[in-house]
Amino acid sequence: MKLFIPGPVDVRKDLLKYMSKPLIGHRTREISDIQKRIQKNLRKIMKTNNPVVLLTGSGTSAMESSLCSLVKKKVAVFSIGAFGNRFYDIAKAHSLDVDKVFFGFGNHIEPKIFKEKLQSGLYDVITVTHNETSTGIMNDLKTLSKIWKQYPDVLVIVDSISSFGGFDLPVDDLGIDVLLTATQKSLGLPPGIAIMSLSEKVLKRLEEVEERSYYLSLRRIYKKHKENYQYPTTPNISLMMALDYQLDYIVNKEGIDNRFKRHKILANYTREWAKKHFKLFAEEKYASQTVTTIVNTKNLDLDKLSVNLKKKGYLFAHGYGPMKNKTFRIGHMADRTLKDLKKYIKEIEKSW
Repeated sequence: MKLFIPGPVDVRKDLLKYMSKPLIGHRTREISDIQKRIQKNLRKIMKTNNPVVLLTGSGTSAMESSLCSLVKKKVAVFSIGAFGNRFYDIAKAHSLDVDKVFFGFGNHIEPKIFKEKLQSGLYDVITVTHNETSTGIMNDLKTLSKIWKQYPDVLVIVDSISSFGGFDLPVDDLGIDVLLTATQKSLGLPPGIAIMSLSEKVLKRLEEVEERSYYLSLRRIYKKHKENYQYPTTPNISLMMALDYQLDYIVNKEGIDNRFKRHKILANYTREWAKKHFKLFAEEKYASQTVTTIVNTKNLDLDKLSVNLKKKGYLFAHGYGPMKNKTFRIGHMADRTLKDLKKYIKEIEKSW
């Protein structure tokens, strides 16, 4: 079954085979060496000198770890969809003082409102979703970063779960304190590992905030990482091996910039097709480079379309939540090729 959903994604056969290698101990020199290589290559892709740590869990675990470990006073969640809203739900679950600034499904973060909220001085942490998977909207981090850099006492957490690996995110230039992502989307791996870069301001804040979690304690995770490139609890060893292998492929074989360019080509092809037959949900300036949301202007029976495509070996992505049946999504991320994408789009045309 070909997965043209916005994650999880198809995983190359050589990666799946690599995951079947015999396990090693999680307190060995070998696992530390693997983690050293992982951090080195992640830093290259992120364009950062900050330490990068892993957490065995989905991307949501990184969202929760960052919030429960870093909020000292109050957090502002800037949301443009379902996964932005998840930050708010996590904050409430931890009884944190939180405000949600919701711009609505299909919109981007308005810089003027963003600045007004930061000017209030109420917040010591903010969260921003870079690529909202539920809507196919990609926020303009360059514009927003010019604003948040004016408030250095505020920690900036950026969710790049569905964009990292498919879009250039220069962490240090943008002044991002926590860039969080996960393995199952643009990195092209199975789900199971979350990834976080940590700025110097974050490392300082970790010593100031009372621990609110055991397994998700970023303080504990970083302490063990700093000690010997290992983790407080047993990590997903097989997936760590695969991450090491895939990062080497991205950095040294495909090439980081080539990977970003390929994602852009896939996105542009999908958008042009969508504009020809339907309508883009996103304003094109803010359209995602990894998932395209398309308005169902033909009033197609999307459930029937999904069944027809499944018979042909493709998993179709409906619109998310309140946009179901009104829209559908095409994921074009990870190691997807233009040839595969064209074949899938042709099958959609045959099946409607």
